[in-house]
Formats: sequence, C-alpha cells, structure tokens
Amino acid sequence: MTTAGGRETALGERVVALPGYEVTIGRGALLRAGAIAAATTRAHHYTIIADANVAPHYAQTVRASLALAAPEAKLSLLLVPPGEEHKTRELWSHLTDQLLASGAGRDTTIVALGGGVVGDLAGFVAATYMRGVPVVQLPTTLLAMVDASVGGKTGVDTPAGKNLVGAFHPPAAVVADVDTLGTLPVRELRAGFAEVVKHGVVADARYFANVEALAPRLTAESGARDEAFVDIIARSVEIKAAVVAADERESGQRRILNFGHTLGHAIELVSGYRLLHGEAIAIGMTLEAKLAERLGVAERGTAARIEAALEAAQLATTFPHRFDPREVLEATRADKKARGGAVEYALPARIGAMDPRNGRWSVAVTDEDVLAVLG
Repeated sequence: MTTAGGRETALGERVVALPGYEVTIGRGALLRAGAIAAATTRAHHYTIIADANVAPHYAQTVRASLALAAPEAKLSLLLVPPGEEHKTRELWSHLTDQLLASGAGRDTTIVALGGGVVGDLAGFVAATYMRGVPVVQLPTTLLAMVDASVGGKTGVDTPAGKNLVGAFHPPAAVVADVDTLGTLPVRELRAGFAEVVKHGVVADARYFANVEALAPRLTAESGARDEAFVDIIARSVEIKAAVVAADERESGQRRILNFGHTLGHAIELVSGYRLLHGEAIAIGMTLEAKLAERLGVAERGTAARIEAALEAAQLATTFPHRFDPREVLEATRADKKARGGAVEYALPARIGAMDPRNGRWSVAVTDEDVLAVLG
C-alpha cells in the first residue's frame, strides 16, 4: 500500500522511489542490505567503506548479508576515521589507491557504511573510480538517512569550504536501518534532527507541526528507539525525493534544500568543524529565517517558530559570538551557491513553502543585511 512515507512492503519496511533507485527504510534493514545490493548492482567485487567507529557494530552484518546474496563475489573492507575533518582529497586519494592495489575493476560496487561523511566520501570515490562505479548507501546516522545519502550529491571538503570538490552520482540503492540509531550518540541524533525540521519548513507545514510536537521525545536520551522514527525518516526522504525528482542537478527548485546551509556551512567552517553539521545548520536556519523576515520575504513569526522547533530538539539557535561575523560573511563567498560574485540564499515564505523568486528559488542578499542578522 502507499503511505505518507512511500509504499509499505510485506516486511513492514517503507520504500521511497527516486529517479533510478529506491530508499528502503525499516528496523533490521541491514540484514537485507546484501540482497538489495546484489539485486541492483550484480558486482564481482564489493568494497565496504566504513566509518571506523561504525564498523565494529555493523560491518560484519553487512559482510554476512553480502556473502549470502553474492557468494561468488569478492568482499573487502576499508576503514576511514570519523569526523568531517577527514572528508578530504587526501583521504579520497588514499582510498582510490587502496582500491587499485586490491585489483578492483569496473565490476566493483562501493558500499558506504556510516554517516554523512562516509556517504559523501565513498560516493565521490565511486563517482570517480574507473570513471564511475555503483555505490550502495547504508546510512547509520539520522542526518545521513534523511539527507546525505539521498539525492546523489558526493564530494569532499577543501580549506576554502565544504563539498567544493565533488560530483552528482546517484546511488544504486539506499538502505536505512533505523535500529542503527540506537548506537548513535544523542548529540549526533539531535544534530540530524535539524534536517528533519528543514524538510518541514521547505515543503510540508503539517509535517513540520508533527516534527515540532515530537521533537522533545525523539531527541531525548532514549529517543533513538522510538517507533515514530520510521515514519519521520520515510516522510523526510519522500519530501527530498520529490524535490530531487523535479530538479536533479540543482538548477532551480532543488535549491530550496539549501535553506540554512549558506550561513550554516560558513559557521561550520569557521568553527573548524567543532560544530556538527546539523548544529551549524540549526543556527543557519534560524538566522536565514530572520533574514527572510528582514527582507520582507517571510511571514512574520516564521523565524520564531523555526527557532522554537529547533530548541525543542535541544539545538542551539543563536550565532556563536566567539566567531567574527565578517569571517563568517567571507566564508559564504566561497559557497557553491554564489553566482556572479553574489551570495544567494534560499529563503522561506512561511512554514511549508519557500520563496520561488521567479523560478530561481534563491535571492542575492547584501552584506549589510547578512551582518545585521549575525549581530
């Protein structure tokens, strides 16, 4: 049957379709990761690229699942250190060298096991190795499940900013096992919730209200095992799927998913990645919503409601005044969303709808207005 979060299978999993692949969401879904990977890629060699902290929990399950589904295939495991600071060209180079040394050919499939850093990095390895091999995404963080693993963006960071070197490379499949959230530190869980809130802001006022009400419960110490997460993740994926399907290469409407990310990425960079991605995005969304009200784009009260929802998830929403506003402003200039030297922002019109700006879905903002909200 079809639900608010995609179709439901006989196993009780939710499946959301994107252009060319499907996202499977459920409890215990990693047990079927091998079957899904084998059905979608038929590789001779599966290389799991896993976060070193995640691998002890789940790598053996994935290996066993792959061995059962593809008994003739070669299996290998490459570990990467955790943390955004390791999502670099140097580590990309090291991983591709390891693949070459192992004899991996064009009949190789990369299996990304971990959070958004691993998904972006392993996806970029897959996009560029032998001019492109398949990747199967197995996200183990809330952020990766609702955002990083879906949509086909891959890349690495540079000293100038996040994700400035990368490629569009959609996965062959995504398998999100909600049970993996049980081993996620609560700080990571809360950071991931920022992207959940974002999906409500940009596309679905009813979903936002639901998320707003559930935030205290789902981001509590025991929240990771809450049954509501299956529905929450499925609806977030469905929202992103609809946006990506309409604009796969981010030439128009897909820009709405950048809400909070222009200032958020800049704050994350200036923090030296001491702030988690979702923590920086929570601050970025609050500030950009205030910017939208200042410019007369958003309805009054929009920023306050976004701020309240994020605070209900125990996320900070105020600009960290230990950072220099002008340094943050300067960091936005290297953002991928800059056009013709002007920095563009995707801004909300109200909860559940973004400002279309004559089909551009973003608007150039003056330095004076940005500095005013940074305060």
